[in-house]
Amino acid sequence: MSAVLENFPGAQRAMFRRFHIGGCSSCGFQPTETLAQVCERNGSLNVAEVLAHIASSHEQDAKIFIEPKELAALRGQDPSVRLVDVRSREEFEAVNIGGSVLLSQEVMRQVMSDGSNTKLLVVIDHAGKNGLDAAAYFMGHGLQNVRCLRGGIDAWAQEVEPTMRRYKLG
Repeated sequence: MSAVLENFPGAQRAMFRRFHIGGCSSCGFQPTETLAQVCERNGSLNVAEVLAHIASSHEQDAKIFIEPKELAALRGQDPSVRLVDVRSREEFEAVNIGGSVLLSQEVMRQVMSDGSNTKLLVVIDHAGKNGLDAAAYFMGHGLQNVRCLRGGIDAWAQEVEPTMRRYKLG
């Protein structure tokens, strides 16, 4: 599974959504298991069908990403573009994109109840992988214009704001 997740970062979300695999302790899997083992343990699912679903979901995920330079241009045209940062408070306080807000329960309520499900919302994380889950959450709750910053704040610092401090996790 570790190879599947490396090649398809949204695989766990895709498997849970369609097959209820990987979302909780009763249906979870270990990184050392193979996809075939996970499929066998979960009702002898067809491995090719599961892999095709993962690949299709991966293609859909790719459409959610927005390039750092594209976001910078959009913000130049419309400074009211909503930026929601899903990193830890410590990471956010250390470095953030001007105008972004740290995701909290209050911010989530505001986003969900502001009356506009079509206004652009861009999710920011560290490297552009974990933000997809948050973007999927917002989309699943009716927001129609949600994107995720490709490469996260790390790519933003590299491509748009080179003077911004960069850091590595773990």
